[in-house]
Amino acid sequence: MTKTSNLEDAIQAMHQELNIPDTYPETCGLDFQPECLDLVETETDVFGRQPLMNADAFSAWQSMQKKAMEENIELHIVSAYRSTQYQKELFEKKLTNGLSIEDILKVNAAPGYSEHHSGCAIDITTPGFEPLEESFENSPAYKWLSSYARTYGFSMSFPQNNLSGMAFEPWHWKYSPG
Repeated sequence: MTKTSNLEDAIQAMHQELNIPDTYPETCGLDFQPECLDLVETETDVFGRQPLMNADAFSAWQSMQKKAMEENIELHIVSAYRSTQYQKELFEKKLTNGLSIEDILKVNAAPGYSEHHSGCAIDITTPGFEPLEESFENSPAYKWLSSYARTYGFSMSFPQNNLSGMAFEPWHWKYSPG
């Protein structure tokens, strides 16, 4: 049995525990995301935690962040790498708080399908804007990212009316080299 099939079996078991529909992999519009094996520590996030990122993604983030700062735009990490286990715990917390699995799946990818597993996804904020809120789209940082993030290999994963059906997330950007 390969490592990938072991991971896929573990993901399937998590989905069963969380009561995620069996059809999710075929209907979610998201790609399976293996967990990153090349993680490095980043600067602390806005909550004082020590996030991790893929080494190449972090290097690109640092370059992009430096250029933005030169233009008086502050970019800060809200969230980066998440393990599949951490993603499962996010779901469990939301379920405990009374949310339905259907509502959770509108704003969070199921374990195994979150771009955060790749180590290349990053949630971004800027001073004066609450993290993880749509109002980020009204920030100078969002305007700057919309113009320049591609130069550094980053793109917004969940624009309005995206094909996956995920909620609009102007703060969520993913690094894809080349």
